[in-house]
Amino acid sequence: MKLIADCGSTKIDWCVIDNGQLVKQVFTCGMNAIMLTEEEMAAQIEKELKAEVAEYAIDEVYFYGAGCISEEVCDNVRRAIAKSVPAKLIEVHTDLLAAARALCGRKPGIACILGTGSNSCYYDGEKIVDNVSPLGYILGDEGSGAVLGKLLVGDVLKKQIPEKLCEKFLKQYELDRLTIIQRVYKQPGANRFLASVTPFLIQNIEEPAIHRLVLNSFKSFFVRNIANYDNYKNLPVNFIGSIAHYYQDVLREAADAVDCHIGTIIKSPMAGLIEFHK
Repeated sequence: MKLIADCGSTKIDWCVIDNGQLVKQVFTCGMNAIMLTEEEMAAQIEKELKAEVAEYAIDEVYFYGAGCISEEVCDNVRRAIAKSVPAKLIEVHTDLLAAARALCGRKPGIACILGTGSNSCYYDGEKIVDNVSPLGYILGDEGSGAVLGKLLVGDVLKKQIPEKLCEKFLKQYELDRLTIIQRVYKQPGANRFLASVTPFLIQNIEEPAIHRLVLNSFKSFFVRNIANYDNYKNLPVNFIGSIAHYYQDVLREAADAVDCHIGTIIKSPMAGLIEFHK
């Protein structure tokens, strides 16, 4: 049996696979491997996953995770998993490779993630051969949920959008200036908090100020990331993630504005990963 994990900052989707068929699916809290110690990850996996998969004889684990950007970090994740799932083979890869394999299979293409964070790469059908560093939601992550949320709360607090929208937002999420400042600067998980308010954007996307905020952030994603790949105008740009899925109309509008062609948009990579690992 195989265990495939799609790990983001918000949640982890674990699927037990037997002969290419889904046997069990488990959702646990997300984690970013670069922000946690091996011990913290091991404790979370033991608490949330171990009992859920204990009855299955898992031989292989394929873990794709946010923050798995170096061999050292991948080794930490590998050891953390092994303490709860002692499989013969445990592979740990970036969530970007998960996106590439799910979107492109074994064919070359440009693969992108637009979820809580954002990322992109050129994939040759086997491996990632070029990647513009996403840099996280403070320095980059254009178009991501965290950045869209950051832009939204910033515009609300600086009154850059109509007053009625500002009042509506603060009331809907039971927030005020002090609470927002504390959640962003003093409490952990600021990126998840910022991403959590993005449903307000899609609920009010017909408002010109909201539409402009989202559109400009997506344009920035294309200009600062996709335009760095050779021959990008002649290749379909494929997307995975909740932001890409729910905002795909505006995403396509942004692509047209910068002369890019969008290919596939899917919400989750798991179906593609199951197919890839058959």
